[in-house]
This record gives sequence, structure tokens and C-alpha cells, in this order.
Amino acid sequence: MSEQTSPAEPPQDPGAPEAFHRRPYSFVRRGDRLTARRQKAWDEWAPTRVLEVPRTHADTSVHPDHDFDAVAAFGREAPLVVEVGSGLGEAVVAAAAAHPEQDYLAVEVYKPGIADLLLKAGQAGVDNVRVVQANAPEVLEHMLAPASVDELWVFFPDPWHKKRHHKRRLVSPGFAELAARVLRPGGLWRLATDWQEYALAMREVLDAAPGFENVHPGPLADDEHPGTGWAPRWEGRVLTSFERKAQEAGRTPRDLTYRRLP
Repeated sequence: MSEQTSPAEPPQDPGAPEAFHRRPYSFVRRGDRLTARRQKAWDEWAPTRVLEVPRTHADTSVHPDHDFDAVAAFGREAPLVVEVGSGLGEAVVAAAAAHPEQDYLAVEVYKPGIADLLLKAGQAGVDNVRVVQANAPEVLEHMLAPASVDELWVFFPDPWHKKRHHKRRLVSPGFAELAARVLRPGGLWRLATDWQEYALAMREVLDAAPGFENVHPGPLADDEHPGTGWAPRWEGRVLTSFERKAQEAGRTPRDLTYRRLP
């Protein structure tokens, strides 16, 4: 849930195939240096709450043969919620504290953000959150089993404002296919963005995606007349510092909720 404006490129590995280097990534890798407070949280909680993942050509990749064992990770069977781009962990930790009967998997690439999430989880006393530091499409394609996720969250992904960077946007037809793969029938995909143009693009992608229906259907209009079909602000999505800054800047968040069809 962090906004970036500089181009993102896959981490370079001289042994990787050329096609790998041409692959657009939807995130920017920033510095992984931790403050003393974050380092303490990492040392204390990462061994039990950050999942070990076998890699291929990059340190955020997921090996195609890797399967996520939720029972082993959480020590129980429970509904699974996956948040892509957990940022500082405000939303996922608040949800985990409010719903101890559910398990939460946070997907994030930014190590300081993960450390903040671990700190919040430790302070809240929640033990139903696990984190994977990996590229989200690879998590959905390789790591998660088909129909294993009850809810998928994508809140405030990088909007990639410039038209030439739109190919890097996370919410795309390809990502919708992966979301359809992991969501169980009846499962929900919740999205939010504070950029109107990206909200409309999300609507177009998901309305056209096979296997999904808009929980709040309505006609799609234009930038000036956004029409209906937007979800009301979901009460389970806490107001984060990122969203508060967006509102202060005059941007209005848009929510979307889609259901996975049988």
C-alpha cells in the first residue's frame, strides 16, 4: 500500500534468461536497511512469522514447485485471507486482531514494511498473520493452491501514473486470471485505490474477467461521471496513514468488490 513513481525493474541476475529481465514488475525495490526498532522486531518475530520460500532468479521470486502448507504455517485449518501489498501492516494486523478465527497471509516485498508489520502484530498479540516477501503474481501462480483463498485484498496498489508505465500495474487481465485461480467459489476480491483513472481501469479489467461478478453492479461511466457499481467503503478496511494522506491531498478512494463465480 505504498505509492511509487520511479520505474521498477526485476532484480538483475546474469544467469537469468533474457525474458526474465524484460518482465515488467509492479513494484519498486527500495532500501532494506532497518532501524534499530525494526531490526529488533525482525529478529524477534521473523523466524516464526516470515515464511521461507525457495527462489529462482530473484530474491522476490517463488520457485514453481513450492506449495504453501497453510496448516503447517498456522497450526490449524481456518479461512485464509491474502493481502497483496501489505505496506506497513496496518490493515492486515487490525483485521487479524478483530477476527482471530481467520488466518491472514501478507504479501510484501519491502523489508522495512514487513518489520513494521511484525512489530504491530507483536504489540497486538496476534498470531494469525504470516508474511511472504515475494512478487505477488508468483505467489498466486506457484505458491497458493487452487481455490484455497477465501478473500483476496489489493488496497492502494501503485497507480503508475504515466501511460508508458501502465503495463506495470498490478491489476491486469493476467493478474485477474491468477486471482480466479486461487479464490474459492464464492470468495471475494476486495480492491481500493485513490486514483480515479486507475479505479476505472480496474473496473474494466474485472468486469471483463471470466469467473467474476461485481457484488455492487452498475454502469461504468467516465472520469467526470463515475456512475454506479462502486462498493461502499468496506468497514473491515481500517483508515491507514496512507489513505489519510490521499484524502488530505483531495483524492477520493474508490472501493470494488468482486465475487468468484462457481
